[in-house]
Amino acid sequence: MTAPLHWRADGVSLVLDCAGPLLPRVLHWGADLTERPPGELAALALAATPQRVSDNVDAPRPVSVLPEQSAGWVGTPGLTGHRDGAAFSTAFAVERRAEEPAPAPGGRRLAVVARDAAARLSLLLEIEMTGSGLVRQRVTVTNEDRDTTFLLDGVLPTLPVPNQATEVLDFTGRHLRERIPQRQPFTVGTRLRENRRGRTGADASIVLAAGTAGFGFSGGEVWGVHVAWSGNHRTLAERTPTGFALLGGGELLLAGEVRLAPGESYAGPWLYGSYGNGLDEFSARFHRYLRSRPRHPRSPRPVIVNTWEAVYFDHDLTRLTNLADAAAAVGAERFVLDDGWFRHRRDDRAGLGDWYVDEAVWPKGLHPLVDHVRGLGMEFGLWVEPEMVNPDSDLARAHPEWIMATGGRLPPEARGQQVLDLGHPGAYAYLAERLDALLSEYEIGYLKWDHNRDLIEAGHAPSGQAGVHVQTLRLYRLLDELRARHPGVEIESCASGGARVDLGILERTDRVWSSDCNDALERQLIQRWTATLLPPELIGAHVGPTVSHTTGRVHTLDFRAGTALFGHFGIEWDLTRAGDADRDRLAAWVRLYKRLRGLLHSGTVVRSDHPGESLLVHGVVAEDRAEAVYALVATATAVCSPPGRVRLPGLEPESAYRVAPLPPGDRPQGPVNEPPGWWAGGVELSGRTLAVAGIQAPALFPERLVLVHAGRLVSRARRLPAGSP
Repeated sequence: MTAPLHWRADGVSLVLDCAGPLLPRVLHWGADLTERPPGELAALALAATPQRVSDNVDAPRPVSVLPEQSAGWVGTPGLTGHRDGAAFSTAFAVERRAEEPAPAPGGRRLAVVARDAAARLSLLLEIEMTGSGLVRQRVTVTNEDRDTTFLLDGVLPTLPVPNQATEVLDFTGRHLRERIPQRQPFTVGTRLRENRRGRTGADASIVLAAGTAGFGFSGGEVWGVHVAWSGNHRTLAERTPTGFALLGGGELLLAGEVRLAPGESYAGPWLYGSYGNGLDEFSARFHRYLRSRPRHPRSPRPVIVNTWEAVYFDHDLTRLTNLADAAAAVGAERFVLDDGWFRHRRDDRAGLGDWYVDEAVWPKGLHPLVDHVRGLGMEFGLWVEPEMVNPDSDLARAHPEWIMATGGRLPPEARGQQVLDLGHPGAYAYLAERLDALLSEYEIGYLKWDHNRDLIEAGHAPSGQAGVHVQTLRLYRLLDELRARHPGVEIESCASGGARVDLGILERTDRVWSSDCNDALERQLIQRWTATLLPPELIGAHVGPTVSHTTGRVHTLDFRAGTALFGHFGIEWDLTRAGDADRDRLAAWVRLYKRLRGLLHSGTVVRSDHPGESLLVHGVVAEDRAEAVYALVATATAVCSPPGRVRLPGLEPESAYRVAPLPPGDRPQGPVNEPPGWWAGGVELSGRTLAVAGIQAPALFPERLVLVHAGRLVSRARRLPAGSP
């Protein structure tokens, strides 16, 4: 008997039973088992063998990572499809398996080739463990029949979770309010989330997690999955009456979207799985993995000024150069010209698709503005929305056949837009040429790549066949080609704000715009939960105007800037209309961001499980735990005043730290003028005491925040005795 494989990384164990002809089965995925002898692993396989029960198959088998009905599984199958009604159920037999070199340091990889002779299908199953303890898997299916087509309906790899996982956490959302958490019991049945928007979606559950009762940021076991795909997708949490529970996910294929001709293959997206003791550890595995990628942005994330909420469509060279002057004066390093620079684009109803600089507004092209921006020492960036087209555009009038449609009709418009079919060779070639020409003519260091509508009835004209799958693959190809031609250009994924946030798009982009809402109160929660998947340096976060144009709320500059600090910091505000005091104050926040971004964009994100919702505590702890920055955020009026002590997690338990307010976030605005007793001179406590007992938080008005810095006082070699304060 083949001994099970036991992979270990960063406190996680994955035990795979690969014995016999069946596809691999997961015997354990979770906390580190430490090194186990082969005999014990074989005993674990025996211990996990399901018992025969009444009204079930006579010889029950363990469930594989791609569940099959041929093995007695009556839940959601791992592969669905048919060959003109036949071959609807598979029974794959493994032909070979091999452990191969992992693509990332510290990782492990298993490649399994299996075949179903009756269905005339083969598959390649890839399972990997990264150095950060993530598990990921991908399935490639090939039609081996010589004559007939296999209609593939879906591929859904899975990972099992133990019975201790009794609660499910996922997310929903909408435009201007992305990443809303929702929690429910993990009961018998299927919790299925389907996205049919043609892009990841503002309501997408970026992770689907299951955990022990009451799990939070700092405690409780959590298992969860993420589908690394930017088109239609689905995730599920399923528990059967026989006591088996799993999480799964994959691409959601529309009817007839993947028809495998003889010899053709379909490669599904990666399904990522993370385990942690608490959501912070769960998230940290994704963060460490993303930071280990060769393409992960490593230069300091520049302070961005984006022109959208400053000028909207009112493009005027003098106004924009004045804005650039003001941006440089507060310390901005990247200036991004947003929507409105191309032909016929005086509002959002016309011009989209005509990717030529508007000669009426820019008689000398963008060169005067680009030269001015670069002369101020800033990088120049440009907004584009390549996948979309206005019907009122030269492009749509010249090439109506390039618009995605089905049934001889156009889909309903959204924001006055339709969708260009990237599967059409002419449309694809046009976009590749135009974007390459813009990047070649101007010294553009950054593209804000937008996508402002869902894909509804997204078909290929004139056939009318569903086209979201091809559209997603062509988008990836277009981004890859542009990056190859212009390797120095960074790209932001924006989609009506945060409607395309996934690890598929982030293989090709350098950050996401997490929401079109710059209201700092809304942003506190949007950024808090986006960090479940992404580290701060990949999350665009901007200081908006005093009055938010999406909510009408009025916020202090310190609240707006202190919120943006914990992401990739930027400014989206007409600084030419800001007073001198506001500009000076903003410049102080910019200086703080520049001083801290090395910490913020490399450290561990922590979020405290503070009781109640009126006070949020979050921060970033340095990788070596020498220092940390925390934000104490009042989101509403608290029941109690003062709010009590807050815990500061993540520090080295037996080291001493000096905790003190951090300027310019050191002004507690609240119902009383006197701050807590420790505020003026700081306080020295151990990391353990700070995490367990905490410090008194100042009483704050709603929608205010303060910053706290913790700096280690002693080296690792001079730790305090256990139990010291």
